[in-house]
Amino acid sequence: MRNRLTILLVALAMAAAACAGERGSDTAAGGGEDGGATGDGETGGGDADADGGETGDGDCADGDTDGDLVLYNWSDYIDPELLEAFSQEHGVSVTEDFYPSNEEMLAKVQGGASGYDIVVPSDYMVGIMIGEGLLAELDRDALPNADNVDEEFSDPPFDPGSVYSMPYQWGTTGLGVDLEVVGEDAPHSWALLFDPEVTADYQGRMSMLDDPREAMAAALAYLGHDINTTSEDELGEAADLIAETSDRLAAFDSNLYGDLLMSGETAVAHGYSGTFFAAFDEADDPDRYTYVIPEEGGVKWVDTIAILADAPHPCTAHTFINFILDAENGAALTNWTYYASPNAAAEEFIVEDILEDPAIYPPEEVLAELEFLRDTGDAEILYNDLFTRAKS
Repeated sequence: MRNRLTILLVALAMAAAACAGERGSDTAAGGGEDGGATGDGETGGGDADADGGETGDGDCADGDTDGDLVLYNWSDYIDPELLEAFSQEHGVSVTEDFYPSNEEMLAKVQGGASGYDIVVPSDYMVGIMIGEGLLAELDRDALPNADNVDEEFSDPPFDPGSVYSMPYQWGTTGLGVDLEVVGEDAPHSWALLFDPEVTADYQGRMSMLDDPREAMAAALAYLGHDINTTSEDELGEAADLIAETSDRLAAFDSNLYGDLLMSGETAVAHGYSGTFFAAFDEADDPDRYTYVIPEEGGVKWVDTIAILADAPHPCTAHTFINFILDAENGAALTNWTYYASPNAAAEEFIVEDILEDPAIYPPEEVLAELEFLRDTGDAEILYNDLFTRAKS
């Protein structure tokens, strides 16, 4: 594990190769016939009846399958061995496509008939998708392992009673820092991105997430504003700050930021905790790097696993969610991703160094200063538009 991880009071990617412009690459586990992704950007999920199973009538029992699984996920967010284990256990193949942001995933599935069974939306996006009727209600009879979920995550505000989603992983968003370049005495602040004086020695060697809510949250926190503000003036200030910073960035990137930091192309990277932890663990000199949750505050998040309302294979999807909620499988997920687990039963199987790392499982006083991103209603459009304009 990493020997040096910095958490302040408030505070490798085998990323998908771009394919057909708007979607990630795909990987398949196991052997089935109808789970593959086609080259035109649409999955080949097909009609579940062709697989001899029942389609989405809501009557799925524990362990039922009704065809191969088509998963739409963030890149590098599940151990391929888990996918292979599921495939072998249930005799279905798994095709996985990738997206870099909640907003891109939403746009992909809004038109319907995407061919995907499962998506992995973040907390605020779950509420949006419920409101648009994009998610299926979960059949709890098919999810006995739901009892393993920690009570803290069992009744989330974005999905009361976990009717449409189950927690997948949780963590924080902060900064990965190359101490050899930035220095041991660098401020633990968003100034490591936004202050031109602080960043003078590594101009052009920074990256920000290519994600409107996360990028705007960083700017809003630095400016002292609520990261869920709906104020047009405050959002405008945040967008202006990102625009001013964009010329000093190497990239807006949500997939390769860990690689860019480890290769030396960047010295400061905005990103998700687990990606950095996994990267540091593989480094020749892990003491060279640190993860910072800036003192101005920032984002804590829960990613979920959910079934699309038009999923071609809803029973297989339920069986996959139940598989992930298994105690040992949930631990295997965390041991591979380096993100914290919402699965209470998994704790005994999680690597001790992960459980005891305050950067992965921050203390209460740190978590108290962080916020979840919330659905801001009509302001979501403003976040997206302003961010798009700021980075152009």
